[in-house]
Amino acid sequence: MEVLKESLSGTQGGIVGLMNLFSGGALSRAAIVSLGITPYISASIVIQLSAMVVPSLAALQKEGESGRRKITQYTRYGTLLLAVIQSFFAANALEREGMASHPGAGFVLMTMLSLTTGTMFLMWLGEQITERGVGNGISMIVFAGIVSGLPSGIATLLETVRNDGAYFTGFMIVVMAVLVLGFVVFVERAQRKIPINYAKRQVGNKIYGGQSSFLPLKLNMAGVIPAIFASSILLFPATILSWMGTSVGPWVRDFSEQLLPGKPLYMTLFAVGLVFFCFFYTALTFNTRETSDNLKKQGAVVPGIRPGEQTTRYLDKIITRLTLVGALYMLVVCMVPEFLMLSVGMKVAFGGTSILIVVVVAMDFMMQVESFRISQQYEPLMKKANFKSSK
Repeated sequence: MEVLKESLSGTQGGIVGLMNLFSGGALSRAAIVSLGITPYISASIVIQLSAMVVPSLAALQKEGESGRRKITQYTRYGTLLLAVIQSFFAANALEREGMASHPGAGFVLMTMLSLTTGTMFLMWLGEQITERGVGNGISMIVFAGIVSGLPSGIATLLETVRNDGAYFTGFMIVVMAVLVLGFVVFVERAQRKIPINYAKRQVGNKIYGGQSSFLPLKLNMAGVIPAIFASSILLFPATILSWMGTSVGPWVRDFSEQLLPGKPLYMTLFAVGLVFFCFFYTALTFNTRETSDNLKKQGAVVPGIRPGEQTTRYLDKIITRLTLVGALYMLVVCMVPEFLMLSVGMKVAFGGTSILIVVVVAMDFMMQVESFRISQQYEPLMKKANFKSSK
C-alpha cells in the first residue's frame, strides 16, 4: 500500500491522478472499484457513435423501450470487454512496479477479476440509481467520486500555500473557484423561451385554445455529459499507454506523455471533445422534427413560422446557436481555470471540470428531488378527491 501511495504521489497532475480523482481516491486505496465508471462511459460513447453509422443500431434507437433495453445490453457487453482490457494492463503495471507480493499469472488473473467486478458493480449501481432513484446514476457516481476527494484536495492546497508562502495565489484560486461556480449556476439556469400560440378549437358548445405559451430551451442542453465524455475518452487510451511503460517504443511513450493533463495535445483534444459532445448529445436528446410534429398535432404554432418543415428548420437554427454558445461556455469553464493554474505554477486536485460536474449534477439532483416532493404532495390530494378508476 505504501509503495502504491508513493507511486501515485508523483502523478497527481497526470492521468493516474485524474483516474484517482474520478474514482474518489479508490485507486490510491487499491480498492476493487479503482477503474471507476470509465469503462462504462467509454462503452456508451462507442455504442452511441456506432448508431450513427450502423443501420441496425439506428433502428434499435427508434424501437422505443425494447430497443433501449437491447442497446443497454450491448453497452454492458462493451463495458465488460473494456474493463477486462483495462484491468489487464493495470495488473501488469502493478506487477512491474513491484507492488505484487506474489507476482505471476495468479496475481494478474485475481487483479483482473477484482477490478472488472468492481466496474460491473458500479455499472449496476448507476443503472439502479437511474431507474429507481433521482437523477442520472452515472453522473451521480462521478459526482460522489469528485466530492469525496474535495476535502483532501483543499487540505493539499492549503498546505502548499502555507509551505510556499503563496497566499495571494491561493486567494486568487479561491476567488476563481467562486466566480466559476456562480457563472455555472447562472448559465445552467439560462433559457431561451420560444413563444407558442395555440389555435382555437370548438368542441361542442365550448371553445378551447387561443392561448399563448413558451417552449423553454436550455442554453446548455447537454448538461455535464460533454465534460464527462471528453475526459473519459481521453482517459482510456492514455491510461493504457501509461501502464504499458517501457514495453512500448519511445515514440509511443512520448505520445502518451503528451496526453497528460496540462499538455498542449491533451488540452486541444479535450477542447475538441467538449465541442463535439455538446452538439452530439444535444442532437441525441432533442429531436427538432419530433418537437415540430408534436406542436403541429397540438395545434400550436410559432408566430410567423409555418407548422411542419419551416418550424423544424427554425428550431434547428435556434438549437445550433444555443449549442454553440453552450459549447463556448463549457470551454471557458473547463479550460480557463486550467490555463490560469498552469500560469501560476500551482496544481490543485480540482479544476474547472470538477466544479462543473459537481455544480450541474447537484442542481439536477435538487430539481429531481423537488419534482418528487411535489408529486408526493399531489398524491394524497388525488386520493382524497377519489380520483380512482371506477371498478
